[in-house]
Amino acid sequence: MRPVEERPREGGAGVGVCELELLKLRAAERIDEAAERLGALSRAIWSEPELAYEEHLAHGVLTRFFEQEPPAAAWTVQPHYQLATAFRAEWEPPGGRVAPGAERRPLHLGFLCEYDALPGIGHACGHNLIAEVGAAAALGVKGALEGLAGPSPLVKVIVLGTPAEEDGGGKIDLIEAGAFKNLDAVFMAHPSQENAVYLPDAAEHDVTVKYYGKASHAAAYPWEGVNALDAAVLAYNNLSVLRQQMKPTWRVHVKELPVLTKKAEDCFRAAALATGCTVEIKGGAHDYYNVLPNKSLWKAYMENGKKLGIEFISEDVMLNSPSGSTDFGNVTFVVPGIHPYFSIGSNALNHTEQYTEAAGAHEAQFYTLRTAKALAMTALDVIFKPELLESIREDFRLQLQEEEFLNTVE
Repeated sequence: MRPVEERPREGGAGVGVCELELLKLRAAERIDEAAERLGALSRAIWSEPELAYEEHLAHGVLTRFFEQEPPAAAWTVQPHYQLATAFRAEWEPPGGRVAPGAERRPLHLGFLCEYDALPGIGHACGHNLIAEVGAAAALGVKGALEGLAGPSPLVKVIVLGTPAEEDGGGKIDLIEAGAFKNLDAVFMAHPSQENAVYLPDAAEHDVTVKYYGKASHAAAYPWEGVNALDAAVLAYNNLSVLRQQMKPTWRVHVKELPVLTKKAEDCFRAAALATGCTVEIKGGAHDYYNVLPNKSLWKAYMENGKKLGIEFISEDVMLNSPSGSTDFGNVTFVVPGIHPYFSIGSNALNHTEQYTEAAGAHEAQFYTLRTAKALAMTALDVIFKPELLESIREDFRLQLQEEEFLNTVE
């Protein structure tokens, strides 16, 4: 391949195509060098599953990992960052640091770690592997930049420990606290059954509905009673009928979530009215938004993944595959990001005991570290290809515009 010089980033360091590929190779090597420590980190989290906002052991394992990463004090670690079980670890190349008050600032790249588990079945969604991927990808980028000849680019590598994805929305708490301010792009990956550069994770509004009736003697004077169970049954039937009237987009886009929420709440209230019950409807602390796609990041990640032997499902299958919800969706409304899914060598389904076993198996390590390498290589593309960063930002702007959200973000 003939070397083609890339346009250097303002205030940073430009590299040719061949040198960029060598940096990607170094990132992958650095991840392999740390494989034993990364695997131990994942096993420690998997072995002691903790629920949302209570991930104290996992939090300690991760913060010590970065505090002890050689050379000493290489990472600046804030162990209780905005939340008790969140953290922030930062690294930047010595030659790439900018004095406070300077006009130019480093490119800020974020790598996200999740580490909460599910009640009763532990790490059935593989969040131990998400934590490992985030940590490994960050190490890979750091290792590549440390080996760079010549001036260092203006870049800061940031690892965010984000608790409570399964319940509560820790990333949303961190967004509200300003943790994602000034980030230019964020990276994470989620274990699944296949390799998908994107899945259409849907918006979600949690609601708790309670019906209150009135007790009465069932044989002597049942007419004096008010049956809360009848209200619950009617509510179920009302929602079943409503499903026929739901638009396909109501499974996906946050912009129509309030419309669907009102229709569902009308179903709950109608059941209370029909039975004479009192109803209490309480929404969750946070709504989860749909994950905004960023095709420029998709393309870069897919190109790097294919070099590592990752076989991705087709875009048609990808866009029509069922998926869940995640608070990463909210992140994609404030900063461009990528949230690919990766196979861990098992056909077990997420949120099952079988997936818990698969997430802790040694076989999952190969796939996890390969995914981390692809993320690190993609981050290097973002650092050294200014036109890619411009495309990522434009995709982000257009997606926000499509979601009718641009004014609220600005």
